Amino acid sequence: MFLVISFNLSLCYYTAPSYTFIHEATKAPKISFYDYIVIGGGTAGIPIATTLSESYSVLLLERGGSPYGNPNITEIGNFGSTFRDSSPNSPSQRFVSEDGVVNVRGKVLGGGTAINAGIYSRGEGKFKNEARLMDDDLIGKSYGWVEKVMVFKPVMGRWQSAMRGALIEAGVTPDNGFSYDHIIGTKVTGTIFDQNGTRHTAADLLRYANPKGLSLLLHATVHKILFKTNGKYLEHHGQQNHYSWLVIYVSTTGKSKPTAYGVVFQDSLGNKHRAYLKGDQKDEIILSAGSLGSPQLLMLSGIGPKDQLDAHKIKVVHQHPFVGQGMADNPLSTIFVPSPIPVEPSGVQVVGITRFGSYIEGASSVNFIFASPSDYQGFSYEVGGFIFEKINGPISHGELKLQNLDPSANPSVTFNYYKEPKDLQKCVGGVKTILTAVESKAFSKFKYRNMTAQDILDLNAKLPTNLPIDAKTSSSFEQFCKDTVKTLWHYHGGCQIGKVVDHEYKVFGVDGLRVIDGSTILNSPGTNPQASILMLGRYMGVTILRQRLASDKSR
Repeated sequence: MFLVISFNLSLCYYTAPSYTFIHEATKAPKISFYDYIVIGGGTAGIPIATTLSESYSVLLLERGGSPYGNPNITEIGNFGSTFRDSSPNSPSQRFVSEDGVVNVRGKVLGGGTAINAGIYSRGEGKFKNEARLMDDDLIGKSYGWVEKVMVFKPVMGRWQSAMRGALIEAGVTPDNGFSYDHIIGTKVTGTIFDQNGTRHTAADLLRYANPKGLSLLLHATVHKILFKTNGKYLEHHGQQNHYSWLVIYVSTTGKSKPTAYGVVFQDSLGNKHRAYLKGDQKDEIILSAGSLGSPQLLMLSGIGPKDQLDAHKIKVVHQHPFVGQGMADNPLSTIFVPSPIPVEPSGVQVVGITRFGSYIEGASSVNFIFASPSDYQGFSYEVGGFIFEKINGPISHGELKLQNLDPSANPSVTFNYYKEPKDLQKCVGGVKTILTAVESKAFSKFKYRNMTAQDILDLNAKLPTNLPIDAKTSSSFEQFCKDTVKTLWHYHGGCQIGKVVDHEYKVFGVDGLRVIDGSTILNSPGTNPQASILMLGRYMGVTILRQRLASDKSR
């Protein structure tokens, strides 16, 4: 059993919250007005909407359902089961990159925090500079705001303790004990699973929300962001609408830039709704639909590369060549090590942060690659563990393109894993370090004495892979990395800061629109990005709130 100790004792006996401001989109009015509209109730969108609701009216639109009451989400023993759920109401949506690697994206309130492996580790120091976050005090408070509600300290079992000692013996030093921080060496890190093995998602942060200021709609799929250039907006509606016409006045600044003023979204019954900004100069739409959803929705709304828009007959609102560019995913290599003795089930608790850019983690007695029992060649995932490495960065980048006009469909995405040789060499270093750790004295009880490093590589080369392998033995470390490439679901890019958005996350070339989520980041922060994205959402929410309150006061 996976055990953790909570920093916040009030959370020891977890009960699902009852939020009065959450409704199905089918209950939404045909037309509504807000100070802010946030698209995407995920890792960034929830902290942003929750923070802004303190003083303003906010509409938060989530295309999926609630994470509460679904044991496949909430119970650690069911980790990964959501990835195999292809039903219409699944909390995850499977996609396969053009590279041939199977991946998933969140489709549930809480986003990736509702389906991931639960690791919580803050980003490295350079992240704040790349993300243009200059207020160190606010960064610390934003992390603390998250950690108070949904982060816990794990209690080490035998297998995780052995892995920790093994990494230190393999040279991943120093031993940094327990820490949320990104520090070179080996550490015990945080988790979003509590002592009962119950997951705490970003949806738990909604307890901070002002229930009078926030309206949250589930199963609300945004089809388009609406733009207009200056002045008076006049929309004609069909006869089925209760309104024959609607006039919306938006503050005119004299600029000719297109201004975002509303969205069109669809509920689960297929009915269309429109939500508009009230019209104040500071009203905004904030796009937090993730690294696939945000660039996709920008293009569907007329912002993106002209050739992409023209190919799908989308009216160009603003030609933006960098939308969909800079897509990256940190490639993963996994190594299953069968054990001669029973091991306890555990999620990731230990992280090895190397000096050469590989991050090493592990989980025991869990089917981490979701293979069938027969794939383990006489061994069992229940008696063994996976030690895996992912590289930082990465340097290799790809792109995202529209496939059709359906916002619910997956766009086409290419990550170009290991296109850059430096990425491949980091993987080689990580795999070598894992094999050295497996041979250590600390790990000796959990490895068959006569099983060599080559035996372990050959065993893993025969496990299911994304890409076809010609030989069933590993001819080189480089070939092993290429042949067995997987994902840890840390893809990012598509709306990169400095190219698609400015240092305040405002979209270049238009007014009234920001993108704040993982699509804006340049390199995946730390060993696992969720801590940094949660912090980013709170940080930017506070920043926007402070600026607007100061502006309102001055007016």
